[in-house]
Amino acid sequence: MSFGDPNPNNPYGQQPGQPQQPGYGYPQSPQGVPQQGYGYPTAPPVPGGDYGQQPGYGARPPLSGWWRRVGALLIDYLVIGIPYGVLLGIGGGVGGGAGAALMGLGILVLIGGGLFKLYKEGTTGQWIGKKALGISLLREADGRPLGFGMAFVRQIAHFLDGLVCYLGYLWPLWDDKNQTFADKICSTVVVRVG
Repeated sequence: MSFGDPNPNNPYGQQPGQPQQPGYGYPQSPQGVPQQGYGYPTAPPVPGGDYGQQPGYGARPPLSGWWRRVGALLIDYLVIGIPYGVLLGIGGGVGGGAGAALMGLGILVLIGGGLFKLYKEGTTGQWIGKKALGISLLREADGRPLGFGMAFVRQIAHFLDGLVCYLGYLWPLWDDKNQTFADKICSTVVVRVG
């Protein structure tokens, strides 16, 4: 017995004499008229967002240059690295249980700072360095922030950038979209916003 069976003994099926009803949960439209699916409304356009492929979006902002990206990366690493280094140095100098505790705190600062950086870049496109230099990390397809998960995947993909003499980090110098290997893998771009 199948769903919608016109069998009168089936209490869950189509009753005889009733018109055929569409399946549960599927949008129906007249022939030739496209129907938007259920669940997710169409997102409003982002000012200066999408890159010309979907109607209603503006042109892509200009791509960030290589030096801005390097500067933002250095600022971010200094913001995380200085507290980490200070705690590690003091912990190593103090020694004993207090030193080990300070070194452990330094490692927590490193991990927590790195995760917070990924969270901010994933949700807003910027953290301290990118915000200071007026650039933002966005999805190439629609100009929106890529989310924490993809920011994490992009960070892992940076392994490929350093694999062969750091060639992937230099790739934006001659690439049309100024992308590293990690950007190409994750379909992201870094654009100027300020």
